[in-house]
Amino acid sequence: MLSKTLQDAFNEQIRHEIQSAYLYLAMAQHCESANLPGFAHWLTVQWNEELGHATKIAGFVNDRDGRVVLGAIEKPQTEWASSMAVFTQVLAHEQKVTSLIHQLYALAVKENDYASQVMLHWFIEEQVEEEKDAAAIIEQLKRVGESGSAILMLDHQLGSRGK
Repeated sequence: MLSKTLQDAFNEQIRHEIQSAYLYLAMAQHCESANLPGFAHWLTVQWNEELGHATKIAGFVNDRDGRVVLGAIEKPQTEWASSMAVFTQVLAHEQKVTSLIHQLYALAVKENDYASQVMLHWFIEEQVEEEKDAAAIIEQLKRVGESGSAILMLDHQLGSRGK
């Protein structure tokens, strides 16, 4: 059984994951409007991943006889100056989520909740991948710039994610 403190913290993390999904959907729509369907596809896959993360946490809370209570999410930003601005925000956002997962893990350690610690290991590893992927796209954007045939090639590459 989850402690009330951990249950509340997991519910807050569910809210953060759904907020992340909402942000990525807004970014995907921005990229669609900028005629970058590959960027939009990559971000739409990210939207779905974040919803999966929220669902995974909710399932864990339920499995531990906890109660999932959904909190409000905020309207996300809808405009970015460039693809670089989008992915710079993706990286910063993933770094924030990493910090939140680490705080949640520290709470599970403090509460001696071993099941929560084990489940959170998956999220810790996932965040390493999330940050690595965003940083790699930023490096590619630095190399190719925002216009020309190279950005079209990068857009095509990002469009193949998950296919």
